Amino acid sequence: MSVKTRFAPSPTGLLHIGNIRTAIIVWLFARKNNGKFMLRIDDTDYERSKDEYTEQLKKDLIWLGLNWDESAHQRDRSERYNEQIKKLKDAGRLYPCYETPEELSLKRKSLLSRGLPPTYDRAALELTEDQIKKYEAEGRSPHWRFKLDHKPIEWNDLVRGPVSFHGKDMSDPVLIREDGTPLYHICSVIDDMDFGITHIVRGEDHVSNTACHLQMFEALGAELPQCAHTSMIAGADGEKLSKRLGSLSMKHLREESGIEPMAIISLLSKIGTSDPVEATTDIKKAIEDFDFSKFSRNMPKFDDNDLWRLNSKIVQQKSFADVKKRLDELELWDVDEAFWNAVRPNLTKLDDIKDWWYVANGPVKPVIEDKDYAELLANTLPEGTLDENSWNLWITEVKAKSDRKGKQLFMPIRLALTGMEHGPELADMLPLIGRERILERLKAA
Repeated sequence: MSVKTRFAPSPTGLLHIGNIRTAIIVWLFARKNNGKFMLRIDDTDYERSKDEYTEQLKKDLIWLGLNWDESAHQRDRSERYNEQIKKLKDAGRLYPCYETPEELSLKRKSLLSRGLPPTYDRAALELTEDQIKKYEAEGRSPHWRFKLDHKPIEWNDLVRGPVSFHGKDMSDPVLIREDGTPLYHICSVIDDMDFGITHIVRGEDHVSNTACHLQMFEALGAELPQCAHTSMIAGADGEKLSKRLGSLSMKHLREESGIEPMAIISLLSKIGTSDPVEATTDIKKAIEDFDFSKFSRNMPKFDDNDLWRLNSKIVQQKSFADVKKRLDELELWDVDEAFWNAVRPNLTKLDDIKDWWYVANGPVKPVIEDKDYAELLANTLPEGTLDENSWNLWITEVKAKSDRKGKQLFMPIRLALTGMEHGPELADMLPLIGRERILERLKAA
């Protein structure tokens, strides 16, 4: 089978960790199977859909490296939807209903109070012509429901395994609003049919929707796609991850956080699977590792700390050639390969290099508690240009003349030179700071 998948976001807000995980999974599956990946913008909600959100989500996907082979907007396909909707009406699979929201709410409450499932009773199918005329004379416009066949609905889910529903246990879903606009369900099915989507991947909260959709595919004479329903993501505290958290929007992660795209892919492609979550800088490795058989039905936890841990490893793996252009964009034109190699083991994100640039070049407020020790350090600093051998020469002489060792020997030097208790190896920092600045900091006492 030639594989074709789709990612179908609604541009009613910013993409967040939850739905970008679906995009990553869908894209990896398509690429693993030499298939096609389609971006379909589900923008039939004209009031809430915004072009600015469409542009943002495209930027998010491009930033992550998730290129698409084909794209479409649902708003451009209304004629096609109307054509297929008429087909369902003519076949008796769509029927008009005149209940108000209040009447439907009372029905649901009545069923629940009797311990019964709140499924629609199909009362609209029993309406006479006179009753319909009466409702229309009152100004009521019908919504339209899809008439489910009361038969088993079964499929072998790529994540959940065998899934089974029965049409008689489900409510006939509303597909057309009172104002005549189609809902997501029917538009999605028509699109998947028309664009030849072979595999539909969505969250497990859509499992019952899929059962209804499969009958819609059948009613339209379409070939049934294969389906995969991935588990939802929980936060580190175990609670369902909320898309209201602005810090988890892709726009924030892309523009403000300093997170590397491959850190997001490394984490979201592996959480909820049997594979260990490891930092990878190569998208080809993520493609190679992908397999739906590795996915668990348990709800995985998303932890910001894991993202930063991966980010740190990815940044530290990068060569100077990998980051040179980005360093120029940060206006750090003077950073050379030696400086990069010295400080990168201490970086969590690329922007952190600015901190170490200032440590090397100043101004730095040195911390000096022992003036005599600072004077000894200044007097024993090797002459001339400092290089990779200077540290060993210096510390050997200081140790001999001070009788210090361990933390008492090293920490005062670090504090005096950098003003910090941690950082790159001092052997690497000496040539970067330079003899003149080192003496200035030591003599600040």
